[in-house]
Amino acid sequence: MACAAGALLGAVACLFLPAFAPAGVNLLAVAVGLLAWLRPWRGRALGACLLALGWTGLHAGWVLDAQLPARWEGREVELSGRIVGLPEHEARRTRFRLRVDADAPGPLRGRLLQLAWYDDFDALEPGPRMGLHAGASWQLRVRLRAPRGLANPGGFDMERHALAQRIAATGLVRLPEDARERAPARGIDAWREAMSERIAVAVPAESSRFVRALALGDTRALEDADWERLRAVGLTHLIAISGFHVGLVAGFGAWLALAAWWLLPGLGRWLPRAQAAAVGAVVGAAIYAAVAGFALPTVRTLLMIVVVALARLARRPLGSGQVLGMALLAIVLADPLAVLQAGFWLSFAGVAWLLWCLPPQAGRRSLAREFLSAQGVATLGLLPLGVVLFNQASLAGPLANLVAIPWWSLVVVPLSLLGTGLEAAQAGWGGWAWRAAAWCFDPSWELFGQLAASPFALWWLPEARDLALPLALLGAFWLLLPRGLPGRGLALLLWLPLLHPPRELPRHGELELHVLDVGQGLAVVVRTAGHVLLYDAGPAARDGWDAGERAVLPALRALGIGRLDAVVISHADRDHAGGWEAVRRLVPVASSRAPEGAPLDVEAERPCRAGESWDWDGVSFSFLHPPAHFPYLRNEASCVLRVASAHGAVLLPGDIGEVVEARLLRQPAQVRAEVVVVAHHGSAGSSSPRFVDATGARLALVAAGHGNRFGHPREEVVQRWRRHGAEVLATPQSGAIRVWLGADGLAVRERRAWRGRPWDRQRLQ
Repeated sequence: MACAAGALLGAVACLFLPAFAPAGVNLLAVAVGLLAWLRPWRGRALGACLLALGWTGLHAGWVLDAQLPARWEGREVELSGRIVGLPEHEARRTRFRLRVDADAPGPLRGRLLQLAWYDDFDALEPGPRMGLHAGASWQLRVRLRAPRGLANPGGFDMERHALAQRIAATGLVRLPEDARERAPARGIDAWREAMSERIAVAVPAESSRFVRALALGDTRALEDADWERLRAVGLTHLIAISGFHVGLVAGFGAWLALAAWWLLPGLGRWLPRAQAAAVGAVVGAAIYAAVAGFALPTVRTLLMIVVVALARLARRPLGSGQVLGMALLAIVLADPLAVLQAGFWLSFAGVAWLLWCLPPQAGRRSLAREFLSAQGVATLGLLPLGVVLFNQASLAGPLANLVAIPWWSLVVVPLSLLGTGLEAAQAGWGGWAWRAAAWCFDPSWELFGQLAASPFALWWLPEARDLALPLALLGAFWLLLPRGLPGRGLALLLWLPLLHPPRELPRHGELELHVLDVGQGLAVVVRTAGHVLLYDAGPAARDGWDAGERAVLPALRALGIGRLDAVVISHADRDHAGGWEAVRRLVPVASSRAPEGAPLDVEAERPCRAGESWDWDGVSFSFLHPPAHFPYLRNEASCVLRVASAHGAVLLPGDIGEVVEARLLRQPAQVRAEVVVVAHHGSAGSSSPRFVDATGARLALVAAGHGNRFGHPREEVVQRWRRHGAEVLATPQSGAIRVWLGADGLAVRERRAWRGRPWDRQRLQ
């Protein structure tokens, strides 16, 4: 256990250092660590730590070196490869992974790519992309880029995900009419996809999608509303194949082996029955892990079963803690980058808490009491990890798990697996079992829908500091100590940095600004002491990626913002208004404004008009454009908002061009501001020299997408702002930008620099 803990510490230390060490240093660490670990002395755990430190650094270096070189960014290439995993077919696009063949150009040979295939905008029905199937080989023309994501509070870390999954590049399929299939689907993924289609045909009920998830780990059919309900009641860990399900199959494999040895006693001459049961358990678990696509929870459970089986075959008894430690060592040594995945921590931490708090007491307590105790320990012990990993906690989770764990795991899952096994033996045999699984699943799903609708179901928490997690885990450890120890109530104080973190809120008369990193679009959060305004909601593609849902909402939740006092949509272009529908649906909004006549999908309540103003907490808000009866002219009709405090002003000009800028200069004082969000993402048609000079800005902020096809921000525009004394920061390099205007002056924090990680693409360039 000490060596396992040391190895875990080494892997974590490597991945959360400011930068990865050179390969030579990592090789030295591996050599020294291996010698120290193999030597029989008290410092073996230190050797394991050093070994894991170097080994993880080597793996990370290999993956990053394999990613697309900068000179290949944006290049279109013709290549062929095999589809890995199950393609995700959506309304207008298909997302899939492709393992490139060995005859591809050098930097792409054998690499794993994450690709998207879109239909044409005028397409009335899905195109040839629907012919993509798991395990098939295709020849495609693709445009590639290195894995790169957005950097926002509470946002998804694409670069970390690519590192953990060994993704070398992302890209788009070009010239889809030239794409062709080179070889039909084959392999385990092809079998999984075919079996999933059989379940869809055999089970007409809507719960068919859940049977597919529980039987095969195929969650493609689950909708966003399904995941929202699962998160609200804390059941995401059960809906796909979990370690417990693998354990059930392993137990069934062991039972089959025991039955065979009972029916044929002569087999005992070759292998004792107990050891045959161990082999049967491993075979069953391995087959089921393959069916599930070797997801991390299944691999972790499979390794634990293998460890127990090997000990049984070697006639060496192992305790539960030793089994867990050996499985942890196996995962860290086989795939040290697994520690970047949330499932790794939830899997091992959950088992570790149960082993420590609930030692074996067979026959001493009832099964129901054991289950309730285990549920309480898991809820309390995993709560800190859940808050840090997802910025949320489900207050209804413990109650929902009390129902779901026994009902789904002991009734729904076995029926789903029985149907899959019967169908694999003979086509048509598994339908009745799948339908029975769906019939048993439906009542529980209705119950969980009612729980999810409760206002106390899901608790979103602000983003906490790094020190909050170890303090909360220490508090959980303290609370779970044996009864009778004094001062256990004081452990709750250690949870405060996690549940109520410091948020650096502005005081009366002060102003805070967040320019979010939403790609080629705009979303700005303006906060005063007691109010919040959202200016634009980021881009969204129809039936595609939505920055409102994927970037703006997580950022609002991470900032502790539960409602918006006002939303201003500068104009109706989708790079500014695309995310408005998602924001309006999921966040309470007191009022909304947009240009008169703007063709928004969700209409604003009032038009924005020049001359209108209001005050919040000692801060003044005023519209400078458009005037009354101004026709809607897209960019030129943008709502121009000025926010002024006693410590400085902020100017939000939307996408106006030089014509509107000249009109605003009739009253130069109204455009004076310390901070300006550069108009139209830094295009050449905005930021005229006179306008830039009139603002007198100290800080110019550009919201744009990395490597966008428009070339924003234009170099001449950036230089113009700099010549007039402004520091220019852009979201592609900085990530989300946080600005304070307060009594202490102007302060800035760049997300990528503040929360920098060694795999950050911007730092690696």
